[in-house]
Amino acid sequence: MGTSPSSSSGAPQRSGRGLRRRAFTALREWVARYFVAGLIFFAPIGITVWAIAAIVRWLDDLFLPRVLKVLFPGLEEPPAIPLVGMLFTFIVIIVLGVLARHLFGGEFLRAWERLLARVPVARSIYGGVKQLMEAIFSPDRVSRFRRVVLIEYPRKGLYALAFTTGPARGVVQDATQQHMINVFLPTTPNPTSGFYLLVPEVELIEVDLSVEDAFKLVMSAGLVVPSSVAAEGSGASPPLPQPQE
Repeated sequence: MGTSPSSSSGAPQRSGRGLRRRAFTALREWVARYFVAGLIFFAPIGITVWAIAAIVRWLDDLFLPRVLKVLFPGLEEPPAIPLVGMLFTFIVIIVLGVLARHLFGGEFLRAWERLLARVPVARSIYGGVKQLMEAIFSPDRVSRFRRVVLIEYPRKGLYALAFTTGPARGVVQDATQQHMINVFLPTTPNPTSGFYLLVPEVELIEVDLSVEDAFKLVMSAGLVVPSSVAAEGSGASPPLPQPQE
């Protein structure tokens, strides 16, 4: 019996479909591989440039259009002058700082705070923002994120990187006999959010890491290891340090 034409032509068709399927799979893997590589390369740069540009535009639009309208009343549409608004905002903040420190003095600020203390919502917002700004920009280095520590969190045997923000004071410290430390525990991948914890100082484990390197570790979930840490970890892993007794 001879081979029917339909059966003889079916094999090349199946072979052709298999080749197209393999070619499509290879193309999809190639696109995915290089897309991910390009995304990893572009995302940090793009997000950084976008954030800086957004801040600059916001500062440009904050005061400059209003000032130009006051100086030139007949001007219908103030021109957009890049970076001038940011420079103007910076100068205004400097002038306010000089007035607050030398002209008005502390009495004016205390009166302003007493006034805000009578407004329930305003006092919470003002107090929180003021404490945050003082913690970040205060010349007193003790109040900044200067120490990187390990704490056992969320249970014994598990460790998390955290930052100390100074010793506990007031009723918080008076409620316990131990010397308590204010600790900020950042979250991954956004380290600007996290948890405020009170940890006994004897339970803190000092870590030889800069704040910047610790933030890199937290943001990347341990994927981006700072060069100093990678060099130290090239040999045998040292034993985990124990809390101070």
